[in-house]
Amino acid sequence: MDPVFAVFVAALVTALATGLGPLPFLIWRSMTPKAVSVCNGIAAGLMIAASFSLLQEGADLGPIRTIFGLIGGLLFIALSHKLIERREDFHIREIRGADAIKMLMIVGIMTLHSAAEGVGVGVAFAGEDNLGEFITAAIAVHNIPEGLAIALVLVPRGARVWQAMGWSVFSSLPQPVLAVPSFMFVAYFTPFLPVGLGLAAGAMIWMTLSELIPEALENAASPMIASTVTMSIAGMLLFELMLRAF
Repeated sequence: MDPVFAVFVAALVTALATGLGPLPFLIWRSMTPKAVSVCNGIAAGLMIAASFSLLQEGADLGPIRTIFGLIGGLLFIALSHKLIERREDFHIREIRGADAIKMLMIVGIMTLHSAAEGVGVGVAFAGEDNLGEFITAAIAVHNIPEGLAIALVLVPRGARVWQAMGWSVFSSLPQPVLAVPSFMFVAYFTPFLPVGLGLAAGAMIWMTLSELIPEALENAASPMIASTVTMSIAGMLLFELMLRAF
């Protein structure tokens, strides 16, 4: 198989894996306001844990560039939110107002996150041994809970399960798009990888602290949400440890 095509297929598999995340909502359909708050708490924990992983990976490659990326992600997402919020008529299909803004923001942030992962796949395939195959498998499995995080924000706000699956896959499309050029021009893409990882982490942290956790606290007590967020972080980190062990 042509190496470039193999990289594209591998990155496409990681993107499609994200669509598996919303599947639990095929069983769990009706939700009380308290359940929605718990969903927000779980999504917040998953995103915080993912941010930790991105920052750790970025720091290993280039700590200063990761810090610049982190600050850039903060500024980018805060400015984007401010600009979108000015549009009072903003909507996604039948969903309007603040819910539509949150849905757009979470998909946008995960898309930004996926761009960094796409570069990572391409750079890994340009390396030695079977690093590309390992990174592809790790990201594909890792994308499933990230798809769940997207669904946890979209479904309680009115999106259907198939829509959440579609948006989850859409958010990961930068992976096959960017994996190929980063594989072909690895020397040019590698220096930007820490910046991209920091950028995605900064945006995710901002979204979590600015939107998800405050909304989670609206219909559930703070000890419950704190426990939910903490357990989600622990579960995600344990999940990553298991991936590395295999």
